[in-house]
Amino acid sequence: MEHKGILLESGTNELEIVEFEVGHNKFGINVIKVKEIIQPIPVTFIPHAHPHVEGIIQLRGEVLPVVDMLKVLGIQGMERNPQQKYIVAEFNKQRVVFHVDNVTQIHRISWNQIEKPSDMYQGGTSQVIGVIKQNEQMILLLDFERIMVDINPESGISVESVKKLGKRERSEKRILIAEDSPLLRKLLFDTMNEAGYDNVEFFENGRDAYEYLESIAKNGSDIAEHVQLVVTDIEMPQMDGHHLTRKIKEHPELKKLPVIIFSSLITDDLRHKGDQVGAEDQISKPEIAELILRVDQLIL
Repeated sequence: MEHKGILLESGTNELEIVEFEVGHNKFGINVIKVKEIIQPIPVTFIPHAHPHVEGIIQLRGEVLPVVDMLKVLGIQGMERNPQQKYIVAEFNKQRVVFHVDNVTQIHRISWNQIEKPSDMYQGGTSQVIGVIKQNEQMILLLDFERIMVDINPESGISVESVKKLGKRERSEKRILIAEDSPLLRKLLFDTMNEAGYDNVEFFENGRDAYEYLESIAKNGSDIAEHVQLVVTDIEMPQMDGHHLTRKIKEHPELKKLPVIIFSSLITDDLRHKGDQVGAEDQISKPEIAELILRVDQLIL
């Protein structure tokens, strides 16, 4: 898929999603995560693999795991659609293949069109991070990072990697973190605390984080007295991390705040997007130890 040049400008608060089907339901994945879409090819069975993993395939010399989205989503008794496809994706410094029933189209939308799932139907283990209303239908945005951490917990953020940094002093410095995933907020809280940073304020999306920062600036306070550093994800409902960073750097009072983008979407191909909006650094999940070391440098 030649999609790299579709959204050339960074920080517009827009994204493109690939719409796909599993069973009779419609789901979406950020186009930035998608490397290509291919027809299914023979899968090699792997003994004792995770139940969601069908096996492995070889694609241009690279061995990749194939994840069955029917099993991930708990859909049973469904026959495979004749139009089934493989979505080859890359994020969190890993490549994986998602087996879906069909790939239908691409939508360009704004993050503020994506609604956060209600706690009533989301549940503590939901893989849904956003709901998009498209005409009379709804498209569910899935948390692919969580899907992969459920399959391979070692691919997630690890407190152990922070412990290896050694004994650390407690810091009174205040850090603001924008992250929409409840799972990652908990992991980030634990790891930041282990690293000596226990004065951390979390926000579920970039809009809420920016409104908080803006309210401090409007009160005439020196922002540096209240917040010393911002860490933000990229993919968040209402306002994404690139747009948040751009608004901070364009604000006369907030622009002095250092911003680190901490996201599964940090790759050599996409690093220029964070550079364009003025981020001090960009670190790929799950490299939490690298994030802590950079926080140490920027928060002095």
